[in-house]
Amino acid sequence: MARTAASGKAGRKQSTAGKSTRNRTATRKAKAAATKRTAKKASARPTPRRAKAAATPKLGTRKPARQQFTVSHHLEADFKADGLRPYALYRDLGIAAATMGLCQAHVIRFLGPCTDEVRKRHFHEAELQLVYVLKGWMKNEFHGEQLMQAGSCWLQPPGIEHTVLDFSDDCEVLEIIVPADFKTVELVK
Repeated sequence: MARTAASGKAGRKQSTAGKSTRNRTATRKAKAAATKRTAKKASARPTPRRAKAAATPKLGTRKPARQQFTVSHHLEADFKADGLRPYALYRDLGIAAATMGLCQAHVIRFLGPCTDEVRKRHFHEAELQLVYVLKGWMKNEFHGEQLMQAGSCWLQPPGIEHTVLDFSDDCEVLEIIVPADFKTVELVK
């Protein structure tokens, strides 16, 4: 009888071990099936569309210019009457030289009063022109009249026709233009 009892315990242990192996196998199969279902669902879903990047106009095939570190500190003596407009003083910030002509940056100090010499309709053949009002205000006409005050910033797209209508006696703007060497075209009425 002792023999029977011992073999009965061994039989129970074996069947428990068998159940454990069967459970692990069933668990693996269930996980594999779940993974397949998830993969099927994912493939059935349409892929999310990415927003199209804004088209960048190809205005030139410019190689990246080698650039040098430069710094320009404010000195009143740096304002000179050697810029595009005879009714303004320009403070060159040294960016054109540091970027080998890639970009130009200067502070423009307008000299009042605003006259018809200033109010000529024109546009610039530039890839980028960004203007930020540092002091005072200026009134421009692009597609309607805009009053730009200290802290105002605008981007003039290439070739946009515009007119400076008026400015305060203390008006100063930071102007950044790409490329440094650009052409201004006055429009004849």
